Amino acid sequence: MSPARSTALKTIDHDAEAAADSGTDRDEIACLRALQRKILWLSSWMIHNANHLRPNPDGVKVGGHQASSASVSTLMTALYMSVLKPEDRVAVKPHASPIFHAIQYLLGRQTRDKLENFRALGGAQSYPSRTKDVDDVDFSTGSVGLGVAMTVFASMVQDYVRARRAENAAPAGRMVAIVGDAELDEGNVFEALLEGWKHDVRNLWWIIDYNRQSLDSVVNDRLFGRFDGLFRSMGWNVIVLKYGKRLEAAFAGPDGERLRDWIDECPNSLYSALVFKGGAAWRTELEKDLGDVPGIRQILDSHDDDALAVLMTNLAGHDMESVLEAFRSVTDDRPTCFLAYTIKGMGLPFAGHKDNHAGLMNPDQMAAFKQSMKIGDGQEWDAFAGLDLPEETLRAYLDRVPFRTERPRRHMASTVPVEIETPTGARMSTQEGFGKILNALGKSDNPLSQKVVTTSPDVTVSTNLGGWVNQRGIFSRSERQDTFREVQVVSAQRWGQSPRGQHFELGIAEHNLFLMLGAAGLSHALFGERMLPVGTLYDPFINRGLDALNYALYQDARFMVVATPSGVTLAPEGGAHQSINTPLVGIGLPGLSYFEPSYVDELAAIMRWGFAHMQAPDGGSLYLRLSTRPLAQPERSIDEALADEIIEGAYWAVPPAPGAELALVYTGAMAPDAVAAHAAVLDDVPGAGLLAVTSPDRLYEGWRADGADSHAAGLLDVLAPDAKLVSVIDGHPATLGWLGSVCGHRIRPLGVTEFGQSGSVSDLHRINGIDTDGIVDAVARVLLGR
Repeated sequence: MSPARSTALKTIDHDAEAAADSGTDRDEIACLRALQRKILWLSSWMIHNANHLRPNPDGVKVGGHQASSASVSTLMTALYMSVLKPEDRVAVKPHASPIFHAIQYLLGRQTRDKLENFRALGGAQSYPSRTKDVDDVDFSTGSVGLGVAMTVFASMVQDYVRARRAENAAPAGRMVAIVGDAELDEGNVFEALLEGWKHDVRNLWWIIDYNRQSLDSVVNDRLFGRFDGLFRSMGWNVIVLKYGKRLEAAFAGPDGERLRDWIDECPNSLYSALVFKGGAAWRTELEKDLGDVPGIRQILDSHDDDALAVLMTNLAGHDMESVLEAFRSVTDDRPTCFLAYTIKGMGLPFAGHKDNHAGLMNPDQMAAFKQSMKIGDGQEWDAFAGLDLPEETLRAYLDRVPFRTERPRRHMASTVPVEIETPTGARMSTQEGFGKILNALGKSDNPLSQKVVTTSPDVTVSTNLGGWVNQRGIFSRSERQDTFREVQVVSAQRWGQSPRGQHFELGIAEHNLFLMLGAAGLSHALFGERMLPVGTLYDPFINRGLDALNYALYQDARFMVVATPSGVTLAPEGGAHQSINTPLVGIGLPGLSYFEPSYVDELAAIMRWGFAHMQAPDGGSLYLRLSTRPLAQPERSIDEALADEIIEGAYWAVPPAPGAELALVYTGAMAPDAVAAHAAVLDDVPGAGLLAVTSPDRLYEGWRADGADSHAAGLLDVLAPDAKLVSVIDGHPATLGWLGSVCGHRIRPLGVTEFGQSGSVSDLHRINGIDTDGIVDAVARVLLGR
């Protein structure tokens, strides 16, 4: 048996003794230690089964994280089996997924079949997933750091919901993140931390698994002091779980402070190496540095190597009593950071080794581990095999676990009807139209206006949300008056803040915007209150927050992201503010319907459908790519048939003659150029059609799903089989380039493929070949077969 494994087994008995000595409920500690032992076994076994026993026809490593799971086994056992209540929500660090699934299995919320198929099709997921796991996942995790940050915004959303329920508010739940210490290398964690400070975040726990190892190496020794100071400066309560009860007792003995100082000053890399090497190595180092100190000599002489290893690895993050005391000491709603010292791989043969992150026990190691756990052949998945406590005792304890409830933890929320007026005006941009729609909604008191909540990363005014905010106000946990109004300084913006506000004003951090949208977009399931979140940002900066946007969609959060202005049409702003690839992002992301309307009446129809789509069980989120280019608005009334075509993705602005040999296709702000080019070629190509594409995304998805029966095929089928297409978009030309494949037409797609620059709209459209002349020239080329 390895030194680390021997250490773990002895620690169980010593913890029980310490509990008895201190007066802690010995029966509870005994149950929790037994459950922790079973959870460690199940997590390790499901990974072993996936990699060594289950057929693997691909020959590709399945993976799993036995060491990363082991380091949090005590922390998560204490949380789920003693501390958490049903209203609490948890983001589990990605690499602790096996521990989470094992806990859910013991609580009756996970099946053996799913565990046996861990990381296989239909089995428990590699990382906890709200949409793909059957057990009770609150927040999906996987992209490190995002689950941690998500809890900040979930807490803010909970405050928003509770402010509206007033006297009927349910008890506040704690938003809990189990954080791998290497996740704190992710910048988005600190962006979220700062935003939480600005919003006076409450009921938030971050439990940092400080095992001092990352994927490739040992974490820098100086980080601890930085973490502690950083959290305290943000107003957090910081609780350090460093030493367990046995080490604390040793420190209280003769020369104990010398031992504490020695461990405190021991470099992370050396401490980890000694953990791996075991008791004899600890003895050698201590004798070398402290062997002549009487109190330390007494400790060395009274402990054999195994007992010395138990003592020296008695960190608080593995000491059940210390963990419970820390968790139960928090009785207020201040955000709290628990910095828990742990050992990566604790209890496994490779505990402490710097290469253990993706390490797997080999069959011989697993056989020894199985024997030490007293698991017989055929008992590997048994919930109680190998434990010293009677099954009935543990079943009775599990039945009393506060987190275990018959009530569903995923709530249902009623839907609201959608009423939206279409703004009027002879000339408008889609961005202006969006602002008018929200402003009118803000003046209304219909059910929709009560459920909409907006947010923006410091571009509220420049994305035309100002009118809505003036009507509805900014959310704050406390009343904050608009100082400018108080001192009678004239301003178009009324920035009063209160618990009644319906706008979250964020700093300039797009990750935070999408995490906020993700949290608000799950409010119906997390807190039982329907929210219809709308977030605005500049279109090019979708790329800055893309990881968090992808994360929010992966959880099936429902929201509307309004990205404006877009494209090189944002001409004077220059290349850094001119988006190119974002339409492809809209097409490529699941669960997100991308629209790019040209006219405000199209936008109104899309938003009516969109708010309903956000509430539908099989619905999703929206991405509206809007423009600041003012366009003359068509004089028309959109009937139901045209509205359906707009939502399906396209309609004939000018229907082609049957068998026509040409159609021009446009999206968004390129409408005037396409209309002018169409008029210019009609003499040479009579009967040419003009196709308005309102959603390249929905049009493509419909064609991919239905082929010849799709809306796209139905539109283009009226053209001649050898007809030519010319498409134009202020974005990457591939957005519409696929249309040639629908009916086999030759297409010349126009768009933007290079970074932009400052200039006038006409100049930038011209140099990118998407102005009227460029479109006419493309028609000539495609008709000539060039």
